[in-house]
Amino acid sequence: MWFGAHFVLYSADAEADRAFLRDKLGFPAVDAGEGWLIFALPPAEVAVHPADDNSAHELFLMSDDLDADLARLRQEGADCSEVRAAGWGRFSILHLPGGGALGLYQPRHPTTLGET
Repeated sequence: MWFGAHFVLYSADAEADRAFLRDKLGFPAVDAGEGWLIFALPPAEVAVHPADDNSAHELFLMSDDLDADLARLRQEGADCSEVRAAGWGRFSILHLPGGGALGLYQPRHPTTLGET
């Protein structure tokens, strides 16, 4: 029935964030027309957390070696927060050129992806 999911990332500087996703994160893309790139993402899963505001959503990229991935991103000039620990894993926040943010984390819990 469902063959995929489409995530929309809003940005104050879409061109810079598209270049970052392509050049720094290495996501392959197709041009949907007039330079509107649509990026392939790794396999995904979705979790539903309780909240008072239904309009807040987050995207986290999952890593099996967060320290190595952060070192590579920082070497490429990316701005990433220090690693923090939580019960569900270790994580960092990647600051995008357009002002947005992506979460990066190494899960400590079972995943539907078979990575841990």
